[in-house]
Amino acid sequence: MLGECGMKEWERRVLRQNSVTILQDLVVDDLLIQCLQQDGILTENMAETIMAKPTSQGKSRHLLFLLPKRGPQAFSSFCAALTATEQQHLSRLLMDFTEKDKSFSEPSLSRPTQECVIPVKRARTHESMEMCLDADSPVTTAVVPCMPEFYQSHRSQAYPMRSCPRGLALVLSNVRFDSANTDLDVRRGGEVDEETLRRLFMELDFTVSLHKDLTAEAMRRCLEQFAQRQEHAEYDCTVVCLLSHGVEGSVYGTDGQLLELDWVFEVFDNARCPLLQNKPKMFFIQACRGEEMDNGVDQLDGQERTQSPGCEQRDAGREGERDDKEREEKDRERLRVKLPQRSDMICGFATLKGFSTAAMRNTKKGSWFIQELNTTIRQRANDTHLADILVQVNGRIKSREGYAPGSAHHRCKEMSEFTSSLCKDLYLFPKYYPNN
Repeated sequence: MLGECGMKEWERRVLRQNSVTILQDLVVDDLLIQCLQQDGILTENMAETIMAKPTSQGKSRHLLFLLPKRGPQAFSSFCAALTATEQQHLSRLLMDFTEKDKSFSEPSLSRPTQECVIPVKRARTHESMEMCLDADSPVTTAVVPCMPEFYQSHRSQAYPMRSCPRGLALVLSNVRFDSANTDLDVRRGGEVDEETLRRLFMELDFTVSLHKDLTAEAMRRCLEQFAQRQEHAEYDCTVVCLLSHGVEGSVYGTDGQLLELDWVFEVFDNARCPLLQNKPKMFFIQACRGEEMDNGVDQLDGQERTQSPGCEQRDAGREGERDDKEREEKDRERLRVKLPQRSDMICGFATLKGFSTAAMRNTKKGSWFIQELNTTIRQRANDTHLADILVQVNGRIKSREGYAPGSAHHRCKEMSEFTSSLCKDLYLFPKYYPNN
């Protein structure tokens, strides 16, 4: 039960004076709201009102509006919830601010001892075909926001990115497989990847749907239903993430059956998904494309050799005399704008096509590819288009080595890649809305 009095004045002041940073960095997700509900800080109606806000900043703004009115424990509970949801940088900011400000008339706030109950992760058992390595990984930081000046100077050559939310995001994550029908192992650390992507795209103001441990047929149904959602008409882009075991061209369902990636792309093409025509469609595939391990090669001194592939062009038009009837038919046909069957797609793969290589995954921090994708988007999406971000991800992956002394995986390598049919620059313009 809440006490009669509200938040202390110096606690209100701390929130007020740090509101800009909080609004910029805070991720208000289901877990944070649950923490505050369990402590009695938020009612169910308050939680629903907050989560109904369409943008990340809208959720944060409404939460900051409510907190000062929710009793003397609201501040400490908020700090505890920040820690529980891996937003320790904000918790430390608030705590350090209270300790340094000598003008406060009340004693400095001690670090909260109250802890939020965090859902227990499912037990992990067997090793995975994706190599499980336990080296350290980059620390997640808040998404850097886009500045208005950058938006104004780059929007003309970029895909429109003004909708709020930006779009729908779908994450399909298979961690545990049916042992009765397949010998596929548990993907240890796969839970970390799914949560990393969920939080990343929520912070980028996508509406995220996460589905776990699906058969191949259930994955097909889920993808088809997602592609036909009417909200696509109102939003500017979409994201699909597939996390599972895989082989070249396919990923596995939990029943050991394969889902072909070409079919996935077809579901979102211009014919089958007209609501996303001319809008960017992003795909990220965390899966093996075989079982071979890349042991790397020794780098030799000297300049790298490059080859530029030849390009063959074919004129799509026909030259020559035409009679009047043919010309009229062609002119009528030109009035209808036509699109290629598949366009405006970009797909990042954890491993190279054609090399049958395994993807590397840290059992505690998640896969290399998702780690680097998450870090690079957070740091560079404010001023870098997605194709260049994926080039930087490739560079980060190229420089990594496995750390597993005494095993065949020690100093093993991985190389990611991406394919693109984008027709403009794809900037996410994070946390910037020109109409607001």
